[in-house]
Amino acid sequence: MRPCPYCAKSIEDQAQICPFCNRNLAAPPAAPGFQFTPPLGNQETSGKAIASLVCGILFFFLPSAIAAVIMGHLSLSDIRRSAGRLGGRGMAMAGLVLGYAGLAIIPILIIAAIAIPNLLRARMAANEASAVGSLRTINTACVTYATEYKSFPSSLANLGPSTNPSANAAGLITDILASRQKSGYLFTYEPGPSQNGVIISYEVHADPLSPGATGARHFFTDQSGIIRARIDGQATVESPPLS
Repeated sequence: MRPCPYCAKSIEDQAQICPFCNRNLAAPPAAPGFQFTPPLGNQETSGKAIASLVCGILFFFLPSAIAAVIMGHLSLSDIRRSAGRLGGRGMAMAGLVLGYAGLAIIPILIIAAIAIPNLLRARMAANEASAVGSLRTINTACVTYATEYKSFPSSLANLGPSTNPSANAAGLITDILASRQKSGYLFTYEPGPSQNGVIISYEVHADPLSPGATGARHFFTDQSGIIRARIDGQATVESPPLS
């Protein structure tokens, strides 16, 4: 037995081809300190490196990201031990990078998938609470307006801010609410019929600007001061009152 001059494995004295590294032992060995590298055309691409790259491309799936990392490390180990017979180091490194990127990103995506719906529901709940509060403000303003001017207003603008309060701008609500849009809701004021120039009733609808996004419920109120709600469409006087 003698050592192979290329891979140092023990081989038969009469062997012409090393069974471990497949070198031609009839050719003169490389000079000391020189590491022989076979032509790239003779290298076989590591199948594990290919698998690592393919799994890395699919890194947004957690099992693929894990497989990319495992196969990448295994392929690099095989390439190092092959003494130049195996290629694909670049693919293995790319698979590793993509795999680790997936392992870093996927937990963030999972957390976002859980947190975003909760944030959306919290935002809708806040908008709905704001809409109910705005309807109460409008009811109070309408009663105050009727006491002062002996009639309910003909529009929300009649309740809007003013430096010199009058029937056209009584200064009872903010300019934001008078503009009919606030906190993701649209407010529609409908005055009732006039009797001898006096408006004796009104209705107010509060509807989400984007149902399911800025709010889930539709609200309604009138001169009774009762606020009613409905989910599947615009609320009316027949909708159930808020508890």
